[in-house]
Amino acid sequence: MQQEAMDHEKFSKTDDEGDEENVLINIEEGYEVDKNCDLPISNSVPRQELPQAPSKKIILKPTKPKESRLSVILLDQGLFTVYKRLFMVCLALNITGLVLAATGHFPYARNRATLFSIGNLLALTLCRSEAFLRVVFWLAVNLLGHSWVPLRLKTATTSLLQSVGGIHSSCGISSVAWLTYSLILTLKDRDSTSNLIIGVAATILSLLCLCCLVAFPLIRHLYHNEFERTHRFAGWASLILLWAFIVLTKAYEPDTKSYRKDVGSRLVKEQEFWLTLAVTILIIVPWVTVRLVAVKVSAPSGHASIIRFAGGVKPGILGRISPSPMSEWHAFGIISDGKDEHIMLAGAVGDFTKSLVSNPPSHLWVRQVHFAGLPYLVNMYTRVLVVATGSGICVFLSFLLQQGPAEVCLLWVTKGIEQNFGKEIKEWVNSHPKEKVIVHDTAVMGRPNVSEMSVAAAKKWGAEVVIVTSNPEGSRDVVNACKSKGIPAFGPIWDS
Repeated sequence: MQQEAMDHEKFSKTDDEGDEENVLINIEEGYEVDKNCDLPISNSVPRQELPQAPSKKIILKPTKPKESRLSVILLDQGLFTVYKRLFMVCLALNITGLVLAATGHFPYARNRATLFSIGNLLALTLCRSEAFLRVVFWLAVNLLGHSWVPLRLKTATTSLLQSVGGIHSSCGISSVAWLTYSLILTLKDRDSTSNLIIGVAATILSLLCLCCLVAFPLIRHLYHNEFERTHRFAGWASLILLWAFIVLTKAYEPDTKSYRKDVGSRLVKEQEFWLTLAVTILIIVPWVTVRLVAVKVSAPSGHASIIRFAGGVKPGILGRISPSPMSEWHAFGIISDGKDEHIMLAGAVGDFTKSLVSNPPSHLWVRQVHFAGLPYLVNMYTRVLVVATGSGICVFLSFLLQQGPAEVCLLWVTKGIEQNFGKEIKEWVNSHPKEKVIVHDTAVMGRPNVSEMSVAAAKKWGAEVVIVTSNPEGSRDVVNACKSKGIPAFGPIWDS
């Protein structure tokens, strides 16, 4: 029942499902750089050219078969990630409360089981509320974004904020558990309620179970569009029925088997009313900011499109666009110099993003309130290495165009910069101090070992932290390689 049906704040989504990280556009698959062939960092490139690794001959060798994205999501990101630990802690707390209530050691919870179910719904909605999280991210940066704050505290905060989806998922399951317990207690005391109330409660429970089922990683991965729509509309239906349940419950008189008409004065005294009102407001807020706006779409190549909007935006902020707001939303990083306009770069890897190239629209639906994700937390550090592949560069370009609190160094691995992304983006990257930029063009130099390049660049520049945006396997490899060398690193997770 969360706002936007668990539209995930992946800052690198580009496909028609909205759930794929940016890919290495047209980079040769199945090969990696021979580890005996070094890729030193060069700073001797003339100012008018993009800094690149030396164009020495690259020896390519076959790699192991490409792993499935699902295996990376479910297994290779680890069994004890912060996301999964948050999930288990939240679930354990709810199970403990349920056990205590069922055994008579927590009478308040036993008598207010529905309240605990709604409380979990509020928590999961907060974890997906882009307006609420925008404030939380802003507070984190402003409170912890000082040089005297310990790096460990900053990285712990980054891990927590990136993984709040674990709380969201756990609260979803917990809300079902509490509502099931409440329904069982109600059925044991049928004389104190009505069949209508029981029917409404059972329908809410069924809809919540459906939401949990379609959110299961395997189903969500294979049928993402169906997951998104089911989650959204089933959630909205549950919320409407929840209001009906609360009103009916407070209006029902067991003695007369009838409903009171003056229920309003009783409702405002109930905790369930206020929690449900908070959930409703959080869900409505992003939708009141939806607008159909004029856009200018250009395509430097068939591999990516550039979408222009009016108004400047701060670095690290992301936005959502849609051709049909009730059906689908897509999240993209925002490029802006903070002045008159902002831009989204969309790699053509799915139906929607391909249509931007083949049939550029004149208008798109947008949410006027942009949201913060992992890139925004660059502002919390002093010196950061950002690593991007393909169109993933879009989430970092604003840091090159606007001077922020962090000193940003860039490693970009892609193919055919000007051909695929246009002269403007090449010039933006070129405008950043050349000693802080490495661009590896795979069309000229072959596909490198991005993990080794990231470690070398982080050490050379003395980066406090590395933030990467790539496909799932690429992000995982860079993060793991950096961490193995004692360098804090973060990349998109499957439910970030």
